[in-house]
Amino acid sequence: MKTAYSFVVLRYVHDVMTGEFVNIGVALYAPDMKYIGGLCNTRYGRLTNMFGKGEVDGEYFRGLMRYIEARFDEIGDAMRSELPLNGMPADIMEIAKRILPPDDSALQWSMPGGGQTDDPGKTLESLYERMVARYESRQVRSSRDDGEVWRAFKKEFDSHHVSGRLRPKRITAPDDDYEFEHAWKNGSWRMYEPLSFDLLDAESITGKANRWLGRMTNLSEAPEKFVLHVLLGEPSLEGMRPAYTKAGNILNKMPIEKVFVREHEASVFSASLATEMEKHVA
Repeated sequence: MKTAYSFVVLRYVHDVMTGEFVNIGVALYAPDMKYIGGLCNTRYGRLTNMFGKGEVDGEYFRGLMRYIEARFDEIGDAMRSELPLNGMPADIMEIAKRILPPDDSALQWSMPGGGQTDDPGKTLESLYERMVARYESRQVRSSRDDGEVWRAFKKEFDSHHVSGRLRPKRITAPDDDYEFEHAWKNGSWRMYEPLSFDLLDAESITGKANRWLGRMTNLSEAPEKFVLHVLLGEPSLEGMRPAYTKAGNILNKMPIEKVFVREHEASVFSASLATEMEKHVA
């Protein structure tokens, strides 16, 4: 049975005078199915290609995109639990403006659109592919970033109402600190960190593993202990499998409590996590 939905596109407007913009996200609202969702592109390569290097703060941009996605998850989870924040939203723009109020910054919401759907999640993915992802260059899209790996896990997390319960958490050690975007506390903190090893060359794969080994070695000295769940994005290129195996060996050396979850395990892992969360609430 089809139901009405509305959607809005998030744009990066480089220059208001010229009107140049790049679509970087999509949000969708289907009130009858109590569905709210948003997808944002954490890549900023297209922005720098269009507007020049130095114009975009990459770390800030990625963090902001993850924040916007997380806020849509929180509102959607609250509505599905029949505990909506400040009542049922009137339309998609009310939700979008609550998360990112209109101002004169580079991030702007488009005029809303709409249609009919029997699967809001699939429709959101289709809109994202058509309005955002399709404009990535072939070379850029031949690998996946951490945000895309998170999206693969997020589908299962959403289906078990897990995503909206996760929150950012910063761990601070004497010589380092890091904010995990997806965390949950059950006695100790549990972190869920997507790591893509679906990269184009072996050096990038092992280099990324070494960077995380160094980071976790530093954070192991933090007074606040945590368990790291590494959500692994495996390489799609068969020739990168040996480097991926080495990366796994490197990550195993992290001196913290850790759990490795592969993409094909996402459904079972999400169901188990949802059960654990329900027990904790009870």
